[in-house]
Amino acid sequence: MAGKAVKTIGVLTSGGDAPGMNAAIRSVVRTAIHNGIKVKGVMRGYAGLLEEEIKELDSHSVSDIVSRGGTVLYTARCKEFTTAEGQKRGAEICKKHGIDGIVVIGGDGSFMGAGKLSALGINTIGVPGTIDLDIACTDYTIGFDTSINTAMQAIDKIRDTSTSHERCSIIEVMGRHAGYIALWCGVANGAEEILLPEKYDGDEQAIINRIIESRKRGKKHYIIINAEGIGHSSSMAMRIEAATGIETRATILGHMQRGGSPTCKDRYYASIMGAKAVELLLAGKSNRLVAYKKGEFVDYDIQEALRMKKDVSEEQYRIAQLLVR
Repeated sequence: MAGKAVKTIGVLTSGGDAPGMNAAIRSVVRTAIHNGIKVKGVMRGYAGLLEEEIKELDSHSVSDIVSRGGTVLYTARCKEFTTAEGQKRGAEICKKHGIDGIVVIGGDGSFMGAGKLSALGINTIGVPGTIDLDIACTDYTIGFDTSINTAMQAIDKIRDTSTSHERCSIIEVMGRHAGYIALWCGVANGAEEILLPEKYDGDEQAIINRIIESRKRGKKHYIIINAEGIGHSSSMAMRIEAATGIETRATILGHMQRGGSPTCKDRYYASIMGAKAVELLLAGKSNRLVAYKKGEFVDYDIQEALRMKKDVSEEQYRIAQLLVR
């Protein structure tokens, strides 16, 4: 769907923060200014839009942010923007501030709002920013690479102490509905178990049996990577210890996976995606989502992208299971 040409671009980050969002913001601002377009930053996502927390940005505004985690525009979730009234008011506020195009950096929920703004006459482009890698139309989302490296390093450290004490360790990583962080870390860290929301059958006794057999073979530690969507890591640890007699500890990595200086890949890909978003707006496009697919940066209709489904690769899961046994 083509919209009108833009003179002023807004940019906001919405939903969960992800390392690399600042690189995307910087790229949006500098690409727009290079093309003679004004940029306004919307603070705290859609919540800030409805509160009119909007400020003009220039090249200096985004100096020295590319290496920083989080988002300098801050982020929040906004129930009001899920209503037709909130969406209409958001579009009216954009028009009041002269914002005729907006770049929304976030996840699926953020893109639903972006689609509504587009339908209300605000040229809107989405950029995928989520550590969960759970947006179906793209092979890459901003923040995933940093998140898995943060988790991997933490798990390596836990393995060291787990071996010293001959423990079983359950490490819970983020991923409420998607197990990509758990899958990647499970393989990269050489875990003995990888529990994914998409695959786990709930058979805890089978895990207990494997732990006992592993100890009989002389294994000094046992690492279980558990996705947030399965959860209950602390109670699982208590049950495993009671059943096996092996000291078992749970570690929940939590929001540390969202923070930290982004990796080179997250900085680079986020920068390209931010620039592509501005270029789409300059071409008069709206209701599009920037994506990385099969080695290329492409774009999709937002509604088409939201209808797509994504599951863990059967081949990758099969290989992961082969490696952990």
